[in-house]
Amino acid sequence: MDTAARTFLFDLLNTPSPTGFELPGQRKWATYARRFADRVENDAYGTAWATLDGTAKKPRRVMLEAHADEIGFIVKHITKEGWLRIDRIGGSDTATARGRRIDLLGDKGTVAGIIGNTAIHLRKDSLGDEKAPKIHELYVDVGASTAKEVAALGLRVGHPAVYHDAAEPFGKNRIVGRALDNRLGGFIIAEVLARLSRAKKKPRATLIAVNAVMEEIGGHGAKMAAHRLRPDVCVVLDVTHATETPGIDAAQHGEVKLGGGPSITHGTCNHPAVISRLLGCAAKADIPIQHESSSRYSGTDTDVIFDSRDGIPSALVSLPLRYMHSVVEMADLADVEKVIALLTAFVLSLGDDDDFSVKL
Repeated sequence: MDTAARTFLFDLLNTPSPTGFELPGQRKWATYARRFADRVENDAYGTAWATLDGTAKKPRRVMLEAHADEIGFIVKHITKEGWLRIDRIGGSDTATARGRRIDLLGDKGTVAGIIGNTAIHLRKDSLGDEKAPKIHELYVDVGASTAKEVAALGLRVGHPAVYHDAAEPFGKNRIVGRALDNRLGGFIIAEVLARLSRAKKKPRATLIAVNAVMEEIGGHGAKMAAHRLRPDVCVVLDVTHATETPGIDAAQHGEVKLGGGPSITHGTCNHPAVISRLLGCAAKADIPIQHESSSRYSGTDTDVIFDSRDGIPSALVSLPLRYMHSVVEMADLADVEKVIALLTAFVLSLGDDDDFSVKL
Protein backbone atom coordinates (compact mmCIF):
# COMPACT_ATOMS: atom_id res chain seq x y z
CA MET A 1 0.00 0.00 0.00
CA ASP A 2 1.54 3.31 -1.05
CA THR A 3 1.43 6.51 1.00
CA ALA A 4 -1.48 8.04 -0.94
CA ALA A 5 -3.60 4.91 -0.53
CA ARG A 6 -2.82 4.65 3.17
CA THR A 7 -3.72 8.31 3.73
CA PHE A 8 -6.99 7.78 1.87
CA LEU A 9 -7.75 4.64 3.89
CA PHE A 10 -7.51 6.33 7.29
CA ASP A 11 -9.26 9.47 6.08
CA LEU A 12 -12.15 7.39 4.77
CA LEU A 13 -12.38 5.26 7.91
CA ASN A 14 -12.43 8.29 10.21
CA THR A 15 -15.07 10.27 8.29
CA PRO A 16 -18.45 9.80 10.02
CA SER A 17 -20.99 8.30 7.60
CA PRO A 18 -23.88 6.67 9.46
CA THR A 19 -26.70 5.15 7.45
CA GLY A 20 -28.79 7.87 5.83
CA PHE A 21 -26.05 10.45 6.39
CA GLU A 22 -23.25 9.08 4.19
CA LEU A 23 -22.49 12.23 2.18
CA PRO A 24 -19.20 13.25 3.90
CA GLY A 25 -17.62 9.84 3.33
CA GLN A 26 -19.03 9.55 -0.18
CA ARG A 27 -17.42 12.83 -1.15
CA LYS A 28 -14.04 11.55 0.08
CA TRP A 29 -14.50 8.31 -1.86
CA ALA A 30 -15.59 10.02 -5.07
CA THR A 31 -12.69 12.50 -4.95
CA TYR A 32 -10.18 9.67 -4.68
CA ALA A 33 -11.87 7.49 -7.32
CA ARG A 34 -11.89 10.33 -9.87
CA ARG A 35 -8.11 10.02 -10.12
CA PHE A 36 -8.47 6.58 -11.72
CA ALA A 37 -11.90 6.46 -13.36
CA ASP A 38 -13.22 7.62 -16.70
CA ARG A 39 -16.15 9.09 -14.80
CA VAL A 40 -17.70 9.16 -11.32
CA GLU A 41 -21.46 9.48 -10.88
CA ASN A 42 -24.06 9.22 -8.13
CA ASP A 43 -27.78 8.84 -7.62
CA ALA A 44 -30.35 10.82 -5.65
CA TYR A 45 -29.58 9.14 -2.31
CA GLY A 46 -25.79 9.33 -2.57
CA THR A 47 -24.69 5.93 -3.84
CA ALA A 48 -21.57 6.64 -5.92
CA TRP A 49 -19.98 4.65 -8.72
CA ALA A 50 -16.74 5.02 -10.64
CA THR A 51 -16.50 3.60 -14.17
CA LEU A 52 -13.39 2.39 -15.98
CA ASP A 53 -14.27 1.67 -19.59
CA GLY A 54 -13.26 -1.71 -21.01
CA THR A 55 -11.23 -2.08 -24.18
CA ALA A 56 -13.61 -4.44 -25.96
CA LYS A 57 -15.91 -3.12 -28.69
CA LYS A 58 -18.92 -4.36 -26.75
CA PRO A 59 -17.51 -4.85 -23.25
CA ARG A 60 -19.23 -6.86 -20.56
CA ARG A 61 -20.19 -4.80 -17.50
CA VAL A 62 -18.82 -6.01 -14.16
CA MET A 63 -19.92 -4.39 -10.93
CA LEU A 64 -17.80 -4.52 -7.77
CA GLU A 65 -19.95 -3.35 -4.89
CA ALA A 66 -19.30 -2.38 -1.28
CA HIS A 67 -21.34 -0.36 1.18
CA ALA A 68 -20.38 3.03 2.53
CA ASP A 69 -22.50 3.37 5.65
CA GLU A 70 -21.69 2.62 9.28
CA ILE A 71 -23.85 1.91 12.30
CA GLY A 72 -24.57 4.68 14.78
CA PHE A 73 -27.29 6.38 16.78
CA ILE A 74 -29.90 9.08 16.21
CA VAL A 75 -31.40 11.61 18.65
CA LYS A 76 -34.95 10.54 19.50
CA HIS A 77 -35.89 12.86 22.37
CA ILE A 78 -34.41 15.74 24.35
CA THR A 79 -35.55 16.14 27.96
CA LYS A 80 -36.15 19.48 29.65
CA GLU A 81 -33.07 18.75 31.79
CA GLY A 82 -30.86 18.51 28.71
CA TRP A 83 -30.44 14.73 28.42
CA LEU A 84 -30.62 13.16 24.96
CA ARG A 85 -32.43 9.89 24.38
CA ILE A 86 -31.30 7.94 21.35
CA ASP A 87 -32.26 5.16 18.98
CA ARG A 88 -30.14 2.82 16.86
CA ILE A 89 -29.00 3.42 13.32
CA GLY A 90 -28.44 -0.11 12.07
CA GLY A 91 -27.20 -2.82 14.40
CA SER A 92 -25.57 -0.77 17.16
CA ASP A 93 -24.82 -2.90 20.22
CA THR A 94 -26.27 -1.52 23.46
CA ALA A 95 -24.18 -3.98 25.50
CA THR A 96 -21.03 -1.98 24.72
CA ALA A 97 -22.59 1.49 24.56
CA ARG A 98 -22.56 2.81 28.12
CA GLY A 99 -19.63 4.99 29.12
CA ARG A 100 -18.54 5.65 25.54
CA ARG A 101 -17.79 8.95 23.84
CA ILE A 102 -19.81 9.81 20.76
CA ASP A 103 -19.76 12.54 18.13
CA LEU A 104 -23.14 14.08 17.40
CA LEU A 105 -23.39 15.58 13.92
CA GLY A 106 -25.40 18.74 14.53
CA ASP A 107 -26.33 21.84 12.57
CA LYS A 108 -23.36 23.77 13.97
CA GLY A 109 -20.85 20.96 13.54
CA THR A 110 -19.74 18.07 15.68
CA VAL A 111 -20.79 18.05 19.34
CA ALA A 112 -19.08 15.77 21.85
CA GLY A 113 -21.31 13.54 23.92
CA ILE A 114 -21.04 10.73 26.45
CA ILE A 115 -23.46 7.83 26.74
CA GLY A 116 -24.11 7.83 30.47
CA ASN A 117 -23.00 5.01 32.73
CA THR A 118 -24.13 4.54 36.31
CA ALA A 119 -21.12 3.77 38.51
CA ILE A 120 -20.57 0.15 39.52
CA HIS A 121 -20.85 1.19 43.20
CA LEU A 122 -24.48 2.16 42.61
CA ARG A 123 -25.27 -0.94 40.56
CA LYS A 124 -23.55 -3.57 42.72
CA ASP A 125 -26.74 -4.98 44.26
CA SER A 126 -28.00 -5.98 40.81
CA LEU A 127 -24.75 -7.16 39.22
CA GLY A 128 -25.59 -10.84 39.62
CA ASP A 129 -28.43 -10.70 37.10
CA GLU A 130 -27.45 -7.56 35.21
CA LYS A 131 -28.42 -7.50 31.54
CA ALA A 132 -27.48 -5.31 28.60
CA PRO A 133 -29.48 -2.08 28.61
CA LYS A 134 -32.33 -1.58 26.19
CA ILE A 135 -31.85 1.21 23.68
CA HIS A 136 -34.47 3.44 25.32
CA GLU A 137 -32.59 3.16 28.63
CA LEU A 138 -29.48 4.85 27.23
CA TYR A 139 -29.04 8.59 27.57
CA VAL A 140 -26.43 11.05 26.30
CA ASP A 141 -24.77 13.82 28.29
CA VAL A 142 -23.62 16.80 26.19
CA GLY A 143 -22.77 19.05 29.13
CA ALA A 144 -26.09 20.84 29.02
CA SER A 145 -28.54 21.50 31.87
CA THR A 146 -31.62 22.42 29.84
CA ALA A 147 -33.19 21.66 26.48
CA LYS A 148 -32.48 25.26 25.49
CA GLU A 149 -28.76 24.72 26.05
CA VAL A 150 -28.89 21.62 23.88
CA ALA A 151 -30.56 23.62 21.11
CA ALA A 152 -27.86 26.28 21.40
CA LEU A 153 -25.30 23.59 20.54
CA GLY A 154 -27.11 23.05 17.24
CA LEU A 155 -28.73 19.77 18.24
CA ARG A 156 -32.30 18.60 17.71
CA VAL A 157 -34.24 15.39 17.33
CA GLY A 158 -33.09 13.59 14.18
CA HIS A 159 -29.38 14.37 14.33
CA PRO A 160 -27.13 11.30 13.95
CA ALA A 161 -24.15 10.23 16.02
CA VAL A 162 -21.22 7.84 15.73
CA TYR A 163 -18.67 6.64 18.26
CA HIS A 164 -15.74 9.00 18.71
CA ASP A 165 -13.14 6.24 18.31
CA ALA A 166 -10.89 6.49 15.26
CA ALA A 167 -9.08 3.81 13.26
CA GLU A 168 -5.43 3.15 14.01
CA PRO A 169 -2.68 0.66 13.20
CA PHE A 170 -2.56 -2.31 15.57
CA GLY A 171 0.10 -4.95 16.09
CA LYS A 172 2.34 -6.05 13.27
CA ASN A 173 0.05 -5.62 10.26
CA ARG A 174 -3.46 -5.02 11.52
CA ILE A 175 -5.90 -2.16 11.86
CA VAL A 176 -8.49 -1.51 14.55
CA GLY A 177 -11.36 0.96 14.93
CA ARG A 178 -15.01 1.60 14.22
CA ALA A 179 -16.56 1.47 10.73
CA LEU A 180 -14.13 -1.05 9.22
CA ASP A 181 -17.49 -2.62 8.33
CA ASN A 182 -17.57 -1.76 5.51
CA ARG A 183 -15.48 1.27 4.73
CA LEU A 184 -12.63 -1.17 4.14
CA GLY A 185 -14.76 -2.50 1.29
CA GLY A 186 -15.02 0.97 -0.24
CA PHE A 187 -11.26 1.32 0.04
CA ILE A 188 -10.68 -2.07 -1.61
CA ILE A 189 -12.86 -1.46 -4.65
CA ALA A 190 -11.21 1.96 -5.11
CA GLU A 191 -7.81 0.28 -5.03
CA VAL A 192 -8.90 -2.30 -7.61
CA LEU A 193 -9.92 0.63 -9.80
CA ALA A 194 -6.57 2.34 -9.19
CA ARG A 195 -4.50 -0.73 -10.03
CA LEU A 196 -6.43 -1.51 -13.19
CA SER A 197 -6.13 2.08 -14.40
CA ARG A 198 -2.34 1.93 -13.97
CA ALA A 199 -1.85 -1.61 -15.29
CA LYS A 200 -0.19 -2.34 -18.63
CA LYS A 201 -2.90 -4.88 -19.37
CA LYS A 202 -6.25 -3.10 -19.43
CA PRO A 203 -9.47 -5.00 -18.72
CA ARG A 204 -11.66 -6.00 -21.66
CA ALA A 205 -14.72 -5.57 -19.45
CA THR A 206 -16.03 -2.25 -18.19
CA LEU A 207 -15.61 -1.98 -14.44
CA ILE A 208 -18.22 -0.20 -12.35
CA ALA A 209 -17.05 0.22 -8.74
CA VAL A 210 -20.13 0.97 -6.62
CA ASN A 211 -19.98 2.39 -3.10
CA ALA A 212 -23.58 2.04 -1.92
CA VAL A 213 -25.55 3.69 0.87
CA MET A 214 -27.99 2.19 3.38
CA GLU A 215 -26.75 -1.41 3.59
CA GLU A 216 -27.09 -1.53 7.37
CA ILE A 217 -30.86 -1.07 7.15
CA GLY A 218 -31.64 -3.34 4.21
CA GLY A 219 -29.39 -2.79 1.19
CA HIS A 220 -31.46 -0.03 -0.35
CA GLY A 221 -28.58 1.77 -2.11
CA ALA A 222 -27.35 -1.44 -3.73
CA LYS A 223 -30.86 -2.31 -4.91
CA MET A 224 -31.23 1.07 -6.63
CA ALA A 225 -27.76 0.84 -8.19
CA ALA A 226 -28.23 -2.67 -9.56
CA HIS A 227 -31.54 -1.70 -11.14
CA ARG A 228 -30.01 1.40 -12.71
CA LEU A 229 -26.62 0.13 -13.86
CA ARG A 230 -27.63 -3.30 -15.24
CA PRO A 231 -24.30 -5.11 -14.83
CA ASP A 232 -23.71 -8.46 -16.51
CA VAL A 233 -22.02 -9.84 -13.41
CA CYS A 234 -21.46 -8.57 -9.87
CA VAL A 235 -19.11 -9.33 -7.00
CA VAL A 236 -20.15 -7.91 -3.65
CA LEU A 237 -17.48 -7.19 -1.07
CA ASP A 238 -18.35 -7.07 2.62
CA VAL A 239 -16.86 -8.20 5.91
CA THR A 240 -17.46 -11.52 7.65
CA HIS A 241 -16.99 -12.75 11.20
CA ALA A 242 -13.56 -14.09 12.08
CA THR A 243 -14.62 -16.93 14.35
CA GLU A 244 -11.33 -18.03 15.93
CA THR A 245 -11.70 -15.89 19.08
CA PRO A 246 -12.73 -17.53 22.41
CA GLY A 247 -16.39 -18.36 22.90
CA ILE A 248 -17.41 -18.76 19.25
CA ASP A 249 -18.54 -22.22 18.14
CA ALA A 250 -17.35 -23.10 14.62
CA ALA A 251 -20.08 -25.76 14.39
CA GLN A 252 -22.62 -22.96 14.67
CA HIS A 253 -20.88 -20.07 12.94
CA GLY A 254 -18.34 -21.65 10.57
CA GLU A 255 -14.56 -21.33 10.61
CA VAL A 256 -12.95 -18.14 9.32
CA LYS A 257 -9.60 -16.83 10.53
CA LEU A 258 -8.11 -13.37 10.55
CA GLY A 259 -5.12 -13.45 8.21
CA GLY A 260 -6.46 -16.51 6.39
CA GLY A 261 -7.32 -14.66 3.19
CA PRO A 262 -10.63 -13.78 1.50
CA SER A 263 -13.73 -15.80 2.29
CA ILE A 264 -16.07 -16.92 -0.50
CA THR A 265 -19.69 -17.76 0.30
CA HIS A 266 -21.52 -20.66 -1.35
CA GLY A 267 -25.27 -21.06 -1.70
CA THR A 268 -28.45 -18.95 -2.08
CA CYS A 269 -27.67 -15.68 -3.92
CA ASN A 270 -24.17 -16.82 -4.95
CA HIS A 271 -24.02 -17.94 -8.57
CA PRO A 272 -21.98 -21.17 -8.98
CA ALA A 273 -20.35 -20.03 -12.24
CA VAL A 274 -19.18 -16.75 -10.71
CA ILE A 275 -17.87 -18.63 -7.68
CA SER A 276 -16.01 -21.01 -9.98
CA ARG A 277 -14.35 -18.12 -11.81
CA LEU A 278 -13.30 -16.51 -8.52
CA LEU A 279 -11.81 -19.77 -7.28
CA GLY A 280 -9.95 -20.21 -10.56
CA CYS A 281 -8.53 -16.69 -10.33
CA ALA A 282 -7.45 -17.33 -6.73
CA ALA A 283 -5.73 -20.61 -7.65
CA LYS A 284 -3.90 -19.03 -10.57
CA ALA A 285 -2.67 -16.12 -8.40
CA ASP A 286 -1.89 -18.37 -5.41
CA ILE A 287 -4.36 -16.51 -3.17
CA PRO A 288 -5.58 -18.56 -0.16
CA ILE A 289 -9.36 -18.83 0.09
CA GLN A 290 -11.65 -19.53 3.05
CA HIS A 291 -15.16 -20.88 2.57
CA GLU A 292 -18.57 -20.11 4.07
CA SER A 293 -22.09 -21.35 3.41
CA SER A 294 -25.39 -19.50 3.07
CA SER A 295 -28.52 -21.49 3.80
CA ARG A 296 -31.20 -18.81 3.35
CA TYR A 297 -29.65 -15.39 2.78
CA SER A 298 -26.21 -13.82 3.00
CA GLY A 299 -27.10 -10.78 5.11
CA THR A 300 -25.31 -8.53 2.61
CA ASP A 301 -26.08 -6.40 -0.43
CA THR A 302 -25.78 -9.55 -2.56
CA ASP A 303 -29.32 -10.43 -1.43
CA VAL A 304 -30.80 -7.38 -3.15
CA ILE A 305 -28.57 -7.35 -6.23
CA PHE A 306 -28.78 -10.88 -7.60
CA ASP A 307 -32.54 -10.77 -8.29
CA SER A 308 -32.61 -7.30 -9.85
CA ARG A 309 -34.59 -7.15 -13.12
CA ASP A 310 -33.98 -10.48 -14.92
CA GLY A 311 -31.29 -11.61 -12.51
CA ILE A 312 -27.61 -10.66 -12.15
CA PRO A 313 -25.07 -13.50 -11.67
CA SER A 314 -23.49 -12.49 -8.37
CA ALA A 315 -21.11 -13.66 -5.69
CA LEU A 316 -20.06 -12.55 -2.23
CA VAL A 317 -16.40 -12.12 -1.27
CA SER A 318 -15.78 -11.27 2.37
CA LEU A 319 -12.93 -9.78 4.40
CA PRO A 320 -12.43 -11.48 7.79
CA LEU A 321 -13.19 -9.13 10.69
CA ARG A 322 -13.03 -9.52 14.45
CA TYR A 323 -15.43 -7.79 16.86
CA MET A 324 -17.96 -6.63 14.25
CA HIS A 325 -20.25 -3.71 15.10
CA SER A 326 -17.98 -2.43 17.84
CA VAL A 327 -15.40 0.33 18.19
CA VAL A 328 -12.58 -2.22 18.08
CA GLU A 329 -13.30 -3.95 14.78
CA MET A 330 -10.06 -5.57 13.65
CA ALA A 331 -8.78 -6.56 10.22
CA ASP A 332 -5.49 -7.83 8.85
CA LEU A 333 -3.98 -5.68 6.10
CA ALA A 334 -2.58 -8.83 4.48
CA ASP A 335 -6.19 -9.97 3.96
CA VAL A 336 -7.01 -6.56 2.48
CA GLU A 337 -4.18 -6.96 -0.04
CA LYS A 338 -5.31 -10.47 -0.98
CA VAL A 339 -8.88 -9.31 -1.59
CA ILE A 340 -7.61 -6.49 -3.82
CA ALA A 341 -5.53 -9.01 -5.78
CA LEU A 342 -8.45 -11.44 -6.14
CA LEU A 343 -10.91 -8.83 -7.40
CA THR A 344 -8.33 -7.34 -9.76
CA ALA A 345 -7.66 -10.79 -11.22
CA PHE A 346 -11.39 -11.46 -11.57
CA VAL A 347 -11.98 -8.27 -13.59
CA LEU A 348 -8.99 -9.01 -15.85
CA SER A 349 -10.25 -12.56 -16.44
CA LEU A 350 -13.45 -11.41 -18.11
CA GLY A 351 -13.53 -11.76 -21.88
CA ASP A 352 -15.88 -10.46 -24.54
CA ASP A 353 -17.95 -13.63 -24.61
CA ASP A 354 -18.15 -14.41 -20.88
CA ASP A 355 -21.72 -15.23 -19.97
CA PHE A 356 -22.49 -16.64 -16.55
CA SER A 357 -26.09 -17.54 -17.40
CA VAL A 358 -27.10 -21.14 -16.73
CA LYS A 359 -27.30 -23.37 -19.81
CA LEU A 360 -29.88 -26.16 -19.63
